Amino acid sequence: METRIAELIDLGHQLGQEQRGLAILGEGNISAKLNEAQFAVKASGCALATLSERDVTVCDTARVLAILDQAKPTDEWVETELLAARIDPASKKPSLEAMFHASLLAFAEVQFVAHCHPLNAVSVLSSPRVAEFAEYRMFPHHVVYCGARSVFVPYADPGLPLAREIAQRTARFRDQTGAAPKLILLENHGTIAIGSTVQSVLACIMMAEKAAAIFVGAAAMGGPKYLTAIEMERIATRRDEAHRRRGLE
Repeated sequence: METRIAELIDLGHQLGQEQRGLAILGEGNISAKLNEAQFAVKASGCALATLSERDVTVCDTARVLAILDQAKPTDEWVETELLAARIDPASKKPSLEAMFHASLLAFAEVQFVAHCHPLNAVSVLSSPRVAEFAEYRMFPHHVVYCGARSVFVPYADPGLPLAREIAQRTARFRDQTGAAPKLILLENHGTIAIGSTVQSVLACIMMAEKAAAIFVGAAAMGGPKYLTAIEMERIATRRDEAHRRRGLE
């Protein structure tokens, strides 16, 4: 458990590096599966760049997931339940987004979740072309590290409404494709990467940010021009690209 939390803190520091433009101030949140009953999540209001062990809160997974099943809970009730879900009552208040972290960590293959607000990505996510950015790919590494398609989530109020939208849309993606997504794009909000290792999650976030910058540049020149379905299938099934992906798992 200590090793997993140390990995999580390192992920926070990587995402919080100012020069990367992925998160500033108290933006973003991260989580890690500790076992089938508990997960660790960044505490509310803490900065990724300076994250420490005291800024990570361990929660009861089942108790957090149970919040999603409530019909019309008040904000006050949700806050009370999140506080009650802490394994150590003396630990800090977990992020309000702990609910969607719990739902994504429920996928067997997912060990880490990272959510941040990258500058270029949020520019695209705040534009009329956001669904297009989620659906198509522009270059080989975009496919390799972010998957052939992303889950697109229309804007929803942060907290329980957003967590429900994410849970429903990722479940639908899993039913359609047979696998969990690598990248989730939140309209007017930010990006979420999920995966089995810190390296795979960080690579997905950074490649999505590169793709967003390319998208913005290509759009200024009449594009972008997307890879075809055949071209994406070729990239997704190449042995050398599979070897590259395994290096992050």
